[in-house]
Amino acid sequence: MNIIEIEKEKTASFDVDPQRGFTPLCPNELPVAEGDEIAGELNAQAAFARLRLVSKDCHPVAAPWVAQSAAEVMQPVEGSYPNLDIKWPPHCVVGTEGNRLIPGLPDEADYDLVVEKGKDPLMHPYGACFQDLQETISTGAVEWLKKQGVDTLLLGGLATDYCVKTTGLQLLQAGFRVILNRAACRGVAAETSRQGLEELRRAGAQFVNSSDDLVLI
Repeated sequence: MNIIEIEKEKTASFDVDPQRGFTPLCPNELPVAEGDEIAGELNAQAAFARLRLVSKDCHPVAAPWVAQSAAEVMQPVEGSYPNLDIKWPPHCVVGTEGNRLIPGLPDEADYDLVVEKGKDPLMHPYGACFQDLQETISTGAVEWLKKQGVDTLLLGGLATDYCVKTTGLQLLQAGFRVILNRAACRGVAAETSRQGLEELRRAGAQFVNSSDDLVLI
């Protein structure tokens, strides 16, 4: 890949859902292979940005989208729930180990902004910019970034094919330049990750293999 030039003053680094519940550290939640190994690259890309924000799933214990068995995972949610699509194992529940950031990342208080999503049991968002699947209830991330004068986002996190992809698409739709750092992401599955990256490419995202492909101007 080509070297990509960025202007630090107008750039923010976005750590999307880098939580223990999405890693082998919490094997009974939604463990993404090597999900606990991206902290170093997320930290490296943050050195190219003036601001750094992180998003977190902050789920309740019980919700209609919570699967009661392995057979229910990824099956449609029954009933009339416009902001729910499929069922998932319980994960990233507030107050549990799975809700915490992966080892090696800064304390939450050291980020410039922490975006919490998914608290409402009747909503299960993927992207970090909206609380609902219809994308009508903002988390405040887009507004905050624009107020800070940011026009470029360095993106990484978990998982490539779900929350990272959707967050990237939302940021592109909002008019930001999005640069996805492949080394700072891990996906649930190879094929859906490939499809997600292709969606981002078609929408206008740029890609680097790692932060080594970034240069400040």
